[in-house]
Amino acid sequence: MNLKCETWLPPLRSHIELQFCFFREDKVLGSGWSSSPELQIPTMWSEDSGSYSCQANAVTPNIIKISLRSWISVQRIPVSDVNLKIQPPGGQLIEGEDLVLICSVAKGTGTVTFSWHREGTERSLGRKTQRALSAELRIAAVREQDAGRYYCAADNMHGPILSRWIRVTPRIPVSRPILTLNPAGAQAVVGDLLELRCEVQSGSPPILYWFYHEDITLGSSSAPSGGGASFNLSLTAEHSGNYSCGADNGLGVQRSYMVTLNLTGGLGVPELRVSVKVNKIFFLQTVQILPALGASRDCPDFMGEGKGIHFNLRC
Repeated sequence: MNLKCETWLPPLRSHIELQFCFFREDKVLGSGWSSSPELQIPTMWSEDSGSYSCQANAVTPNIIKISLRSWISVQRIPVSDVNLKIQPPGGQLIEGEDLVLICSVAKGTGTVTFSWHREGTERSLGRKTQRALSAELRIAAVREQDAGRYYCAADNMHGPILSRWIRVTPRIPVSRPILTLNPAGAQAVVGDLLELRCEVQSGSPPILYWFYHEDITLGSSSAPSGGGASFNLSLTAEHSGNYSCGADNGLGVQRSYMVTLNLTGGLGVPELRVSVKVNKIFFLQTVQILPALGASRDCPDFMGEGKGIHFNLRC
C-alpha cells in the first residue's frame, strides 16, 4: 500500500524544505521523518487496519501541519487450496527415518494456524501459527505403528480448511531368515522329499526367498503377503552338505546361517554282518539283505540268505 501526504505552499514559500511523517493510531510508521511525501508499505495484514494520518514540518520556520485521519480497513482473505506434501515423497519410507509433513495454502492473509493429523487419532500431531503460506512438521524416527492416513488443516479465522489425506507406510527391512529342514538333517535318507523352509521374523512384504546348497542356487520362492516360503527337493546321495537361504524385500538382503544335511542310505543298506553260532564256534559272515515285501520304511523286516544260513530279522 502507498501512503501520500499532500500539502500546499504559497509561491513565495515554495523554497521551504519540508519533512514528512506517517502515523497509525499515533504510532510512527516506517523510519520516521523523511523528505519524501510518500510511504510504501509492502504488505498489509488485517491487524494493520486502523486510523492513518500524516504530518508535514517546515524546517525553517518551525511549522507543523497535521492531516485529517483516514480509516483504512484491511480485509483478510480466507485460506484456500490447502495441500499436504510429505518427505520422502510417496509415503514410502524405512522404519527409523524422519517423516516431514509440509502443509501449504494457495491463498490466505493474516496469521494462519496449521495443524497436522493422523486418521483415527483425536489429538493433533502438532500445531503452528505464523504469517506464512506454509509450515512443516517433522516426526522423528517413524515406526511401523505410525502407518496410516495423514492430513493437515489451515485456518486464518474463517474456519479450518482440510487437505486431502496421504497414506504413509513405514517399511521394515527383513531380519536374518531362519532355515529349517523337514525331515531334520539327522533323519533324512536318500529318496526322501526334503522341505526347505525359510522365514524371517520381521520385514515388510512382499519378500523374495532364495535357497542354496553349498552356495549354489537351488531356486526361489516369493511371499507376497509376508511370512515364509518353502522349496522341495527329492534327495539323492549328492545332496549331503550345507544349506542356507536368503531373503530380500527391496531394503537389503539377509542370509541365514548354514544348516548341515548328512544323508544315510535308508532302505538301500547294502549288507549286514551277523554272528552265527555253530558248535560253539563264533564266526562272522557277510550276507546280502533286502526289505521284505510290504515292509514299512521306518521299521522294515529283513530277509537274508548266506552260505548255509537262512534267517529273518525284525525290529
